[in-house]
Amino acid sequence: MASKLLRAVVLGPPGSGKGTVCERIARSFGLQHLSSGQFLRESLGGGGEAGALAQQYLERGLLVPDHVITRLMMAELEKRREQHWLLDGFPRTLGQAKALDGICQLDLVISLNIPFETLKDRLSARWVHPASGRVYNMDFNPPHTQGVDDLTGEPLVQREDDRPEAVAARLRKYKDAAKPVMELYKGILHSFSGTETNKIWPYVYTLLSSRIPPVLPEEEH
Repeated sequence: MASKLLRAVVLGPPGSGKGTVCERIARSFGLQHLSSGQFLRESLGGGGEAGALAQQYLERGLLVPDHVITRLMMAELEKRREQHWLLDGFPRTLGQAKALDGICQLDLVISLNIPFETLKDRLSARWVHPASGRVYNMDFNPPHTQGVDDLTGEPLVQREDDRPEAVAARLRKYKDAAKPVMELYKGILHSFSGTETNKIWPYVYTLLSSRIPPVLPEEEH
């Protein structure tokens, strides 16, 4: 393992395959995969102040605001001062990015640039298991039994914002929020374009390999 700690972020619109890329990076390079969505789910009902605040917004059907997510993520990152890590789902806004800059220096930001039509198709075919956050895609990663989670047998749902009529607005919103974040990270930002994660992955692997020794060879994916 490299002696210097590596701190990286993966940016990308909903449906871009961020989670898949992050899992592969984590497995190949021994980085901790830190997902803001996972931390949010774990914090709900966990007794923490940020989780209690988040719950209040979610119960009213509102988006969890910047300052709540930021507080939650800062607390998690404080626990990981001596670890290599990879952030997924944070920072989403310039305010979040500036808060992150205040506690650590990033080494690398990866941006996944996927065509709009591909994202629209992926999101419209996406179903989730609400309790765990497991995501299925009816086109290329369907559940074993239609409509139910592979591990628990519980029903899958399609999120309101994954419905076709909501997707375009959601992608526009992401683009507007992401633009100043990418501008902030211009010096360490690496963009990868394509329609398939498997075709983008070798380039991501090569980039990471130049910064930190792999613990798994690329062909194992």
